[in-house]
Amino acid sequence: MSAAGPSPWQAVIAAPGFRLGVRCDEVALHGIVFLPPGPVQAPGNALAAAAARQLAAYLADPEYAFALPLLPLGTPFQRRVWQRIAAIPVHQTRSYGDIARDLGSAARAVGQACGRNPYPVVVPCHRVLAAAYGLGGFARQRDGHLLDVKRWLLAHEAR
Repeated sequence: MSAAGPSPWQAVIAAPGFRLGVRCDEVALHGIVFLPPGPVQAPGNALAAAAARQLAAYLADPEYAFALPLLPLGTPFQRRVWQRIAAIPVHQTRSYGDIARDLGSAARAVGQACGRNPYPVVVPCHRVLAAAYGLGGFARQRDGHLLDVKRWLLAHEAR
């Protein structure tokens, strides 16, 4: 244990220009959070180890298909948005408006649901873009480091 107390993560994985913090128990993934560059943390349980392996596999190969048990979170609408996002194939994007039309909703509501996605990368919200397929926001941010992460993820999948 550090002087700052126990880590809130069960694993921290290095990525190009950022890290991924994994929260889970032995049964389900509770969330993934983008972190700034810094130290990694070895997995603290078997599911964290599986998540770390799978995230590393995706970082090496954007076509990697995740198979992680996700804790069911969010409202029914958010879960419908996240299901649509999860169905976007690698190398493709959709707009907030596209998903909103599919769900009979508004683009802003879809954007808010994307911003609350607890499983970024696994549920690839980076594949959802603004009108006219502009970058839009990412993880409830409109600028800064997280948009750089979104750019990297999209470029990684464009290879």
